[in-house]
Amino acid sequence: MNCYCGNDKAYKSCCEISHLNEGKTETAEQLMRSRYSAFVLANGDYLMATHHSSTRPIKEKKAIVKWAKSVQWIKLEVTETSKGTENDIEGTVTFNAYFFDNEKVDIIHEKSAFVKENNQWFYLGLSK
Repeated sequence: MNCYCGNDKAYKSCCEISHLNEGKTETAEQLMRSRYSAFVLANGDYLMATHHSSTRPIKEKKAIVKWAKSVQWIKLEVTETSKGTENDIEGTVTFNAYFFDNEKVDIIHEKSAFVKENNQWFYLGLSK
């Protein structure tokens, strides 16, 4: 089975690596894909650990996990990336995350901002 994030690799050789190494990824897109897989798996610890400390919604962790478990994740579609390479310290990733909720398909469309600190990428929030 392909990884939840949409890559052709198996989960074990794709997002699981990031999940097991506390979110260390080479690019912002890799982190975003691993965060999508964490939503699919309702891995709240990973979502909190990879969310930048300045915007991390610690008090909402239980609600996020509950919601992630309540929907059926369908697929992730990355539509654009800007910067976010190994050599950058910031970047954006625009994506569509499709899920099934209350008998209908819904989509999260987001342009996410990422920042690299101490050689590790973090999700910052919606890009402005």
